[in-house]
Amino acid sequence: MEDQDQDLHSLLQLALTKSIESREQLSSQIAQLSMERDHLLSDQERDLISQILDKLIHEFEAPIRARLSERLSRNPAAPRALVIALANDAIEVARPILLRSTLLSDDELIRIIHHRSRQHQITIARRRELSEEVSDELVGTNDKGVITALLENQSAKISEAALSYLTEQAEHIDEFQEPLVRRQDLTQELALRLYWLVAANLRADILATYDIHPTPLDDELEAAVLDVANEKTAQSNGPRNMAETSAELARCIAADQRINAGLLIKTLRQGEIPLFEALFEEWSGISMPRRTEVLYGPGGEAMVIACLALGISKQDFATLFLLTRSAGSGGRRTSPADLSRATRLYDQANRKDAEHVLRSWQRDSDFQAAVEDMEMSRAKRG
Repeated sequence: MEDQDQDLHSLLQLALTKSIESREQLSSQIAQLSMERDHLLSDQERDLISQILDKLIHEFEAPIRARLSERLSRNPAAPRALVIALANDAIEVARPILLRSTLLSDDELIRIIHHRSRQHQITIARRRELSEEVSDELVGTNDKGVITALLENQSAKISEAALSYLTEQAEHIDEFQEPLVRRQDLTQELALRLYWLVAANLRADILATYDIHPTPLDDELEAAVLDVANEKTAQSNGPRNMAETSAELARCIAADQRINAGLLIKTLRQGEIPLFEALFEEWSGISMPRRTEVLYGPGGEAMVIACLALGISKQDFATLFLLTRSAGSGGRRTSPADLSRATRLYDQANRKDAEHVLRSWQRDSDFQAAVEDMEMSRAKRG
């Protein structure tokens, strides 16, 4: 009881003194007492103490409150109630506490996100070691500045679901792209998706600024993205299936001898369908799923373009057309009318045009999709 009387006397003396130092000390002591005796206080008493603290600190000028906030932000033993009051103050006062104080819980941070200003949200987004729960709330603001600050905070934990959502948003919000690409917690799938998106954006800007043909530009952009992706992709050590084995064999054959139409025809006639497909992919650069469409498409138009671009003669094209129709239809014979139509297309097609089409088919499908999406998005905007 004597200690309690002494505490009350000390508080009374401070309350009667109007100096700034006394007011700061009074605020700190009331907050400290509320913490020490929290288990003895009723809800009404806690509310009263909060009101007293709020009134006391707002009697100070803003620069004084800011100085107090700066001092308490680095003190893990600071009175928690006072820290919370300062965190809810004007942003000039709250900023040090929001950035640094370890006394603020996730629930308190989330309440501030919901009820204080955009600047409070941005400051919280820059706070070290944010939890996924707090990050989710910041993403939920749908504010570009807040989300960009969060993405630039490499120490913030962001859930995979939130990163996936923001990757989708990056297709329309350019500000998200660079900070997303720099994040170390992106999955390989999301990272590659972003690389293609950034490449498509860069492609559109370059083509709009410079008078160059898109084919060599696409070559360079695609190579750059794949180089970066390959550096980040771990090598798989799992068992290989037939397609993987055929692909490796095709690479070995290509290293040892030049793949040509004669080799493709010979492989097909021997019934080595997976190896034929792998050899064709190695030679043409057309990968799945487009490879199937080119080799086995019912009309043969895509195969005409591929064979013409690769320099395959009309006679070899006709043989490949017949053999691939048989392989793709379970052995059924191709009608003379289908063959006649395909060879007419071959005669009518232009090789230079076919080479440009083939080069576009050789592009990574995700890159192509990113380019198409970017072109559609820019067309809608302007």
